[in-house]
Amino acid sequence: MLDRPVSELSKPRRRLPDQRWQIYPQKPEIAQNLAVLTNLSPIVSQLLINRGMETLEQVQAFLDPESLVLPSPLEDFPDLAISLELLQNAIASQTKIAICGDYDADGMTSTALLLRSLRTLGAHVDYAIPSRMHEGYGINKRIVEEFHSEGVGLILTVDNGISAFEPVARARELGLAVIITDHHDIPQKLPPANAILNPKLIAESSPYRGVAGVGVAYILAVSLAQQLGQTKGLIQPMLALFTLGTIADLAPLTGVNRRWVKRGLQHLPKSNLAGVQALIQVGGVQARGDEKAGEAGEQGSRGAEEKISSPKSKIQNPKSLKPEDIGFRLGPRINAIGRIGNPQTVIELLTTDDMGVALERAMQCEQVNASRQEMCQQIEQEAIAYVEAQFVTSLQQDRVLIVVQPNWHHGVIGIVASRLVERYGVPVFIGTYEDEGHIRGSARSIPEFHVFEALEYCHDLLGKFGGHKAAGGFSLPAENLQVLRSRLIEFANQCLEPQHLKPLLKIDAEINLNHINQQLYQQLNALHPCGMDNPDPVFWTPNVQVVEQKIVGKGHIKLTIAQTIDNQEYKIKAIAWRWGDYFRLPSRVDIAYKLRENYFNGNTSIELELIGVRLPIQLQQFFASPPIQSSTTFDYNQRQYTCGFYKNGIEAELRIKNSEGKVLAMQPGHIIGLLGTNRQNAKEVDISQPQYENIIQAALQALSVLSADS
Repeated sequence: MLDRPVSELSKPRRRLPDQRWQIYPQKPEIAQNLAVLTNLSPIVSQLLINRGMETLEQVQAFLDPESLVLPSPLEDFPDLAISLELLQNAIASQTKIAICGDYDADGMTSTALLLRSLRTLGAHVDYAIPSRMHEGYGINKRIVEEFHSEGVGLILTVDNGISAFEPVARARELGLAVIITDHHDIPQKLPPANAILNPKLIAESSPYRGVAGVGVAYILAVSLAQQLGQTKGLIQPMLALFTLGTIADLAPLTGVNRRWVKRGLQHLPKSNLAGVQALIQVGGVQARGDEKAGEAGEQGSRGAEEKISSPKSKIQNPKSLKPEDIGFRLGPRINAIGRIGNPQTVIELLTTDDMGVALERAMQCEQVNASRQEMCQQIEQEAIAYVEAQFVTSLQQDRVLIVVQPNWHHGVIGIVASRLVERYGVPVFIGTYEDEGHIRGSARSIPEFHVFEALEYCHDLLGKFGGHKAAGGFSLPAENLQVLRSRLIEFANQCLEPQHLKPLLKIDAEINLNHINQQLYQQLNALHPCGMDNPDPVFWTPNVQVVEQKIVGKGHIKLTIAQTIDNQEYKIKAIAWRWGDYFRLPSRVDIAYKLRENYFNGNTSIELELIGVRLPIQLQQFFASPPIQSSTTFDYNQRQYTCGFYKNGIEAELRIKNSEGKVLAMQPGHIIGLLGTNRQNAKEVDISQPQYENIIQAALQALSVLSADS
């Protein structure tokens, strides 16, 4: 018999994705009742239930966000009235206003939105954005002093400022008025600003609670235009920038965000903003399509896209853009500038009315984004090689990954951290050396681990740090690195169990392939726009057959999936982005996926975007708890075989032996088995091939009968 584990000879990359599948509890009776009331299918009704809606009123408010009765922002934001008064007085007296923005997509779109609107309303206004490389996030004393020397009378922060006590205090000392617009968490001590607009300071029941920085800027700008009676021609450009910033910042697409983003997406393709049209043209936004390919993006979401075909494709007759078109195509081009470029490029792009300037700036965004993609890919490969060499064997014990290397660009390491979380299923703290003595880093998390609390647990070892549950940033003296590693491992072991250390996949409902058609896809459109807090629906189908598969583009798998129902075979095409490591997939698997519409050669079809795959449940159960009497004989193709489960290493191994003494051995999750009379002469074989898979199924059937009888 073969007496050493298959895993010693087969390569880890040939395993399947190591995921936790969490399937929502199904409520068929409530779903059926909702289906009757709403005229939607029970499948879509179940999706609504999963998103917290079980009554007709809740569903109607969600499906038709325009039906929401919104309170006046003046009622919900206590400092909005004083903010409007300060801005009106500054415009009337031509006092110089200065905006202090931020270098991410939210901050840059907020800055552009207020610049455009204030200039249109007659204000004398300019802006500044701190250097990501040299100063970090938020308004600082240098910017305040500079504004003062330039004769500024009113400072307006966007997407920052709520924690900037000292810079704001300095501005007030110098006689400057300050309005803070921000959406980040509230510190214990608020800055001494003249007015603060932050949704975290208003009632939790307010529909405005979930707005991002660009949402606060939008509310301020619209309210000001309304008070001045000058809304004509202003609302739609501001709505376009609100939509762009809200989606790119991964703000929750619920409540007022859902209402305004849904409205904004309908206008974006025909937006009269030169910058938006230039981004669409240069970025090659598709309606959806065969050419679409994703990369893992920021904070676990998908980011900028690669193209398998022409990068200059135009929109293919969309009635409106979906959030994925913005978030996966336009958003990263803006974010890339903030990460490794000059934010001024984006501000000029979004504030110019000159199409020539807009196209020039959009091309710069495109080039910087291409550099960002290459940089991410290179750092990701280096990080994986480092982890595989140093830490992969200790991840289950450490329960957290700390990766620090020189010469990485700290503007993109947060994206790489997200990809490492996706790959290894543990919280990731990634850093690079700013100089010999200092490290600067980013952190990304899994649901059971709170990044900001972890950083607070290590506060005495750190310089600056900040963040929230899912992500954070930090700096530290290089000499503290080893102690920090130990402290983070200590913290991780307090809050994480071994079962947490797998990427979590939340699945909405089980459907068969014969349910998938244009009618279902059109009904799913009722849920759009999808994004944070309203994710794309995820379905699963058990025990399907992979009938074709090949690698396309940069490591994507293109497949044809089949399922036989009542003696009829249903086939559908699928794509698995960046799954080259898992090629070839076994011929029988359970799959989890999203539905995507594909336009190709004038034809429209529905395809699957695979996001999860596992061995069929029958196979998993056998490996998890092999039968007590774990060997038997069976006949297959008129030959007799012996089969059984054997403990090898930490996993059970299925072995099938023929009359000549040849053994086929396989372990769960591996698609490479061993075939031979002993380990030394055994050859690796792809057990997903039909000749092996069929005999494995026959062996499992024999063991199943044995188990039932025992």
